Amino acid sequence: MHTALRSGVEMADRARDGEFSAYMAARQGALLRTAYLLTGDLASAEDLVQTAFAKLYLSWDKVQNRESLDGYVRRIMINEHNSLWRRAWKRNEVTTAAMPERSADDEYDDGRVAAVWELVRTLPRKQRAVIVLRYYEQLSEAEIATALGVSTGTVKSQASRALAALRQRVPDALISGEEER
Repeated sequence: MHTALRSGVEMADRARDGEFSAYMAARQGALLRTAYLLTGDLASAEDLVQTAFAKLYLSWDKVQNRESLDGYVRRIMINEHNSLWRRAWKRNEVTTAAMPERSADDEYDDGRVAAVWELVRTLPRKQRAVIVLRYYEQLSEAEIATALGVSTGTVKSQASRALAALRQRVPDALISGEEER
């Protein structure tokens, strides 16, 4: 009986691991993009996603609603990203101006997208999180409020402040498509 019990537990563990691995393989790219937009650094984004997946794995059996996994993982990433900035060693880290290598895009890019995201990276982390979740992840204000653990009014005010700051920082040439002289 002991061998049969152990065999059943091993089968359940394999099934759980298979389900988790399938989710991770399917969502890793999208979550890495979100993490990169939150952190502004590819190495930090990879670390953030790895930490989020590790925490998700530890809680995998506790997650009742599998349809809300993306929101749960985004919440983990946001919490972890915010807590990183509270750590003393992280505040001493210096980021570089060089962007990490990007994969080749089939679409024409005149540099505006990269320029806009460079401006988004200058926003305070809470405003940046709202902008990333709203305009990259396409979440509603209510979904963002839930993900960040704040009120809808806070989401609206953070988005308003972020957009106002971006409007002030965007050069006219970026809007019109002309080069600065």
